[in-house]
Amino acid sequence: MTDPTAPRPPAPSPAERARTIAAIGGRATLSPSVSDERITPVLHHVHPDGGVSVLLAADHPVVATAWQAPRGELATMVELTDAAPVPLREPVRGLLWISGWLRAISDDEARALALTIAEQRPDPRLLDVGHGAALLHLAPAALVLADAEGTHLIPVSAFTTATPDPFAAHEAAWLRHLELSHTDVVGALTRHLPDELRGGHVRPLGLDRYGLRLRVESPHADHDVRLAFTRPVRTNEELGLELRKLVGCPFLAAQR
Repeated sequence: MTDPTAPRPPAPSPAERARTIAAIGGRATLSPSVSDERITPVLHHVHPDGGVSVLLAADHPVVATAWQAPRGELATMVELTDAAPVPLREPVRGLLWISGWLRAISDDEARALALTIAEQRPDPRLLDVGHGAALLHLAPAALVLADAEGTHLIPVSAFTTATPDPFAAHEAAWLRHLELSHTDVVGALTRHLPDELRGGHVRPLGLDRYGLRLRVESPHADHDVRLAFTRPVRTNEELGLELRKLVGCPFLAAQR
């Protein structure tokens, strides 16, 4: 059995994990305080300062409500879902909640903001701003992250100074490739699992500069396991070397 008192493998900080979820840009829902409705925006973008821009149809009731709210601000929460890039029976890896004040902005301000977003995330839907679509902006007051590492309240200042994981943009494609084309590699990684988990279905769950995460789907429960690298990595070459170490590459063993 695993030792519950054993130290956990190193992982990115909560603020770094939150920045990574924001950078991946998964599913988002909007929950204004004046409604029980969960709204899916046409497009959303999280800025480095934790602010969130959301694109809605110009005739959406929330747009009018924001304009009519006191001081033009509407208490709102944005929920970002971090979903696994491979199909799992429990696909959610983490949730990031950003609460703050949502406000409608003028057409000129909206167009300028759309250009700023397009520099980082080109999307043709931004061309609809002022032409059937409205861009609103949420100023952050609080951020909360919940994932396999725990639940954390993240100061806005910590979110701002953190950076996304260096492999965030490529993680999904790499894990899908590992799942579809390298089942032998996934099988070799089971040697790192506790004995009681080795009979389950092992799936690639996540990858970051500190290690690889696996999901073990057993008949009655799911278990997430982090396999730590020997050191944090930053480049593709360093990542490849650490992955070969985890797999047990015989050439590396011969070199040692």
